[in-house]
Amino acid sequence: MSDLILEQRTASQYDKKTRRKKGNRTFLLFAAVWVIIICSGILGAKWYTDRIQQNLSADLEKQTAAQISSMQQAYEARMLQLETDYTADLGELKAKVDALNELLTFTKDNADSKTDNSNKLYTQLNEVKKQLDELKKSLDVLK
Repeated sequence: MSDLILEQRTASQYDKKTRRKKGNRTFLLFAAVWVIIICSGILGAKWYTDRIQQNLSADLEKQTAAQISSMQQAYEARMLQLETDYTADLGELKAKVDALNELLTFTKDNADSKTDNSNKLYTQLNEVKKQLDELKKSLDVLK
C-alpha cells in the first residue's frame, strides 16, 4: 500500500505541474489574442480617422477653390462694371466740357461789339462739319 500512496503522491504532483503549465499556456494564449484584438482595433481606428481626415480636407479644398473662383468672378464683374461706368461718366463729362467750351466761345464772340462774331462761330462749326463729312467719305473709300 505504501507503493500505492507513493504513486498517488507522485501522480498528483505531476498532474499539478501539467495543469499549471497548461493553465499558464492558456492564459498566455488568451492574453496574446486579446492584445492582438486590441492592437487591431487601435490600428483600425487610426486608419479610419486618417481616411476621414483626408476626405474632409479634400472636400474643404474643393469648397475653398469654388469660393475663391466665385469671388474672383464677382470681383472681375465688379471691376468691369466700374470701368464701364467710369468710361460713360468720362464721356458725359467730356460732352459737358465741350458744350461749355462752345458756349464760352459763343459768349466771347458775342461780347465783341465791333463785329458780329456769332456768325463766325457758326461758320467755323459748318466748316468743321464739312471736314468731318469729308473724313468720313475718305474713311469709307479706304474700307
